Amino acid sequence: MGGCTPEPEVWLDPVPSVSPAGYSSPSQLFSVYFTAPANDDFTGGPDRILADSLDEARFQIDAALYDLNLWTIRNALLRAHKRGVQVRVVVEEDSMNRPEIQDLISAGIMVIPDQSEGLMHNKFLIIDQSEVWTGSMNMTINGAYRHLNNLVRIRSSLVAENYTTEFEEMFLEGFFGELILDNTPHPVLTVDSIKMETYFSPDDLTAERILALVLEAERSIDFLFYAFTSDAIADALILQGDRGVRIRGVMDAYQEQAGLGSEYTRLLEHDLDVRLDGHPEKMHHKVIILDERIVITGSYNLTHSAETINDENTLVIHSEEIAEIYLREFDWIFNASKVR
Repeated sequence: MGGCTPEPEVWLDPVPSVSPAGYSSPSQLFSVYFTAPANDDFTGGPDRILADSLDEARFQIDAALYDLNLWTIRNALLRAHKRGVQVRVVVEEDSMNRPEIQDLISAGIMVIPDQSEGLMHNKFLIIDQSEVWTGSMNMTINGAYRHLNNLVRIRSSLVAENYTTEFEEMFLEGFFGELILDNTPHPVLTVDSIKMETYFSPDDLTAERILALVLEAERSIDFLFYAFTSDAIADALILQGDRGVRIRGVMDAYQEQAGLGSEYTRLLEHDLDVRLDGHPEKMHHKVIILDERIVITGSYNLTHSAETINDENTLVIHSEEIAEIYLREFDWIFNASKVR
């Protein structure tokens, strides 16, 4: 995936050699995928499943992407555009020179870069105003095949309406970062009998809600974070640990070793069971699992930038079934990690 670009009339993708780890709710309205970093041939990851869904789009695809160099996703967007689907894209300005993004522009797809101090850090796509893909996975080779990430698919017109509203603030209004509108149409909703909450930063005071949920936990808090520098949430974890709530966490080792303000050492000094990941590449998840029944996920790291200047999205999913899926991912990462 790199080098010369094939002719636009072709845009063929490799057939996946393996299937990604994927889990679905009984009604198939929720699906969760995890990246497979051991797969060195760059096929069979969750990007393939996403590309298949993009190929089924009938009239509209909206994509807010921090970065893009996966040919599977680029090709699927180009195929959709060629067959008459309206394709609209927002990207982080720093990624505009990517050859894959320039391919979209050359084909006539409208691509809008952010113009704010912070990052357009979202990684979400909306298909036909009825299906949303989001999570921590950037649409890059590293994101899908080297880093540890999750990708969530939700089939719901109400969730799609929330994400479309946020997308159009950026794409149509040019509102990025601190230029915000607090206008999510369905911030709390039910999908497949599962309560969900959606938050968009910096509009919706995401940190305040995460803090409240952490303080409401009664039995356990398990978390995976690439970047964790929030004093307030670290304080809440320490308090909950003192109350007897079981705290387990994994942070990306590079963030700690590079001296980037990680809360790792402080949590460790308060006898919380926190570890640094043992993966050779990034542990890029942004996940909290509360009492084995609530999952927080999305693009939002526990940082000041994520809360105040970046464009981010966060899901809160109230479901023991979904929590169990994320706990499987947490457990193997936790067991493969170590205390510094």
